[in-house]
Amino acid sequence: MTKEKQLTKKELALQVIERLKAEYPDAGCTLDYNQAWKLLVSVRLAAQCTDARVNVVVEKLYEKYPDIDALAEAEPEDIEAIVKPCGLGHSKARDISACMRMLRDTYHSRVPEDFDELLKLPGVGRKSANLIMGDVFGKPAIVTDTHCIRLVNRIGLVDGFTEPKKVEMALWKIIPSEEGSDFCHRLVYHGREVCTARTKPYCERCCLKDICATAKGGD
Repeated sequence: MTKEKQLTKKELALQVIERLKAEYPDAGCTLDYNQAWKLLVSVRLAAQCTDARVNVVVEKLYEKYPDIDALAEAEPEDIEAIVKPCGLGHSKARDISACMRMLRDTYHSRVPEDFDELLKLPGVGRKSANLIMGDVFGKPAIVTDTHCIRLVNRIGLVDGFTEPKKVEMALWKIIPSEEGSDFCHRLVYHGREVCTARTKPYCERCCLKDICATAKGGD
């Protein structure tokens, strides 16, 4: 049995973290924002939409509604008219409207720094809440988006399950808390460039090919 096959999941995770750091040293959130509430808006719009398109669309949104209170005052259909290019415009506009109104009315127009409080906001799930906790507030976070779920299964860090919360809980056990947020951002970069979803992964140029379960298995 080779040394690689003897690695525990925690040992494998540490190797993956270090290699991805070297490969993507400056990886970060690809949604543009300069305030916490703007990241909340953008991450809701990013569902089934590219971050690049979201970054363009929100410019028009913020020109018209420059702060939480202004967006809270807007009618959902007026928000929808702007965010429609992101897809699912009706439901996204409804959630954004309700979220901004709750921030205004319950949280004094401030984004709460508590994970459970974030989950109370309309349209905010665990993925979004973790993104806010990690990127805005610098707290431990693991964002289980589609790239993360796909890659950690392929690499062998989790064992064939894809339910986001289950993946998140498994990763908390093996990823150092201070590494979680950046690790997930690097998985996004790696998932877009190398370990792709719509084509066969480019294992031959992957920095993880000698320790990845899928690459070693010849898939």
